[in-house]
Amino acid sequence: MAERSTAAVDVADNSDETSLTAQADQSTADGVAKNRERDTDSDEVQESARTDGSGKTSPPELHSGHKLARRYRLEECVTRLDGFSSWRAVDEKLRRAVGVHILPADHSRARSVLAAARSSALLGDPRFVQVLDAVEENDLVYVVHEWLPDATELGTLLASGPLEPYDAYQMVSQVSSAMAAAHREGLAHLRLNPNAVLRASTGQWRIRGLAVNAALRGISSETPQRTDTEAIGALLYAALTQRWPYESDAYGLAGLPKDIGLIAPDQVRAGVHRGLSELSMRALVNDGATASRHESPCTTPEELVKAIGEMPRIRPPEPAFTAPPEYQRTTYQQGTYGRQGPHPGATQPITTPPPPLQSRTGKALKWAVSALLIAALGLGSWQLADALMDQGGKTEDPGKTQTNDGNDKSPKKPTGGKPVAIEGVRDFDPFGSDGSENPEDINKVDDSDPSSYWQTSYYESSDFGRLKSGVGVILDLGKVQQVGKVTVKFVGDTSVELRSAGSDAGSEPTSFDAYEKVADGSGTTVNLKPGKALKTRYLLVWLTDLPVQADDGKWRGRVADIKVTS
Repeated sequence: MAERSTAAVDVADNSDETSLTAQADQSTADGVAKNRERDTDSDEVQESARTDGSGKTSPPELHSGHKLARRYRLEECVTRLDGFSSWRAVDEKLRRAVGVHILPADHSRARSVLAAARSSALLGDPRFVQVLDAVEENDLVYVVHEWLPDATELGTLLASGPLEPYDAYQMVSQVSSAMAAAHREGLAHLRLNPNAVLRASTGQWRIRGLAVNAALRGISSETPQRTDTEAIGALLYAALTQRWPYESDAYGLAGLPKDIGLIAPDQVRAGVHRGLSELSMRALVNDGATASRHESPCTTPEELVKAIGEMPRIRPPEPAFTAPPEYQRTTYQQGTYGRQGPHPGATQPITTPPPPLQSRTGKALKWAVSALLIAALGLGSWQLADALMDQGGKTEDPGKTQTNDGNDKSPKKPTGGKPVAIEGVRDFDPFGSDGSENPEDINKVDDSDPSSYWQTSYYESSDFGRLKSGVGVILDLGKVQQVGKVTVKFVGDTSVELRSAGSDAGSEPTSFDAYEKVADGSGTTVNLKPGKALKTRYLLVWLTDLPVQADDGKWRGRVADIKVTS
């Protein structure tokens, strides 16, 4: 996994020419130079108040082709600023592109950068650009991270206009839930901006530079949760209006007009989704900003996630229907194939085709159809009469009586299963370190949206890196019900088992052994049918073998939809 060049290493947001000694051109995935990172003096002013001393250590003199640890070959310098440099590099051992931050070991921030990188690596959340290595070696400290070739920065997306409401909703929802998870582990970002938020080709939003970007620049905050929440509000504001919610221009976006203060997005631009507009104002609670329309402000990412959950779900736009091109008859169909073309200027008589079914072939076809209909009617009448006579002979025979003692062995007509409502879903990871697996997205398995999915954490092999036997989803049917089939749709071929708690289970079992295997299968759409009649309230969909996902090359399971029928 790697970031593409236009959305790769987090280039500094400061444009002071005295400190910016070199800055490489951004390039597209095919290596052609395209744009430079655009940073503003206002960004420098905003950050300088929160930035400690950088130390006067000069950045190490490195060059393209230099190798770190005999493994990471430097390719292109993206940033050289304030004593550190950022590079696009190649991991020659795993043959993949990576990003590298490098600074001298005696730099005043070297220890804090190492600590931040190692803490971020331990989080292991796939919604963040992953730290792959953090090393002190040969008087250098360097941090290696993923490089995403298919990702695009939010700032680049906004250059062409505001996001659609559904895209803005997905962005703020995914970023908020990711930051809430990071803060639960004691990690803050402190530099969330349009250059730090990326959208992959799959539509998933990723965050880069968790803790590390702030440590590289010596940024700290006494209220990290409020700082990150306000930053998320600013990102949503920019996504809705294509304006930065402060007076100064920043990140390629124009600021608000001076002397009018902070106004709601739906007052800046017509057609802005009102719910998202209010949400952005509730998040912008710092620096004198107030919540819109008297709703309580959100001061932490967790509160922001709760506020998003209370909003009506924003559905994706309907796909535009393109009318097919008008049917064009070929020369062969027009009856001119093989004929000599008309002489120029000669008038050709137009032959009117016969009406439908009036030609010789049409008349023959009509007679054939009529004969078949007559034969079918005759055969049907004979079969009906024979059945009636047979039934009458059985019922009118005075020597026999009809009985129904419940032992009728005649086969019954199969009946289609009825949908069984799923009252609740929960992630189930009894063999994991914390007992949970991305619980914030678990409702996506039952949201009737095939484009959304719940996914597991990533692993180094299809068998969960040999760390555990599997993970799963517990389905609560509300009461004990007949279960005939469970249909599970995955992203990628996945092996799965259907397990059931006993019908006498009064509450949801919490141990894996309480669920008995009743069916299994594999594929992208798997129909799990118990071998015998099954009545239960609690079902466990247990993933046992994971596929490699094409977008990031990681082994992980993705459940798009689950349906239960009786």
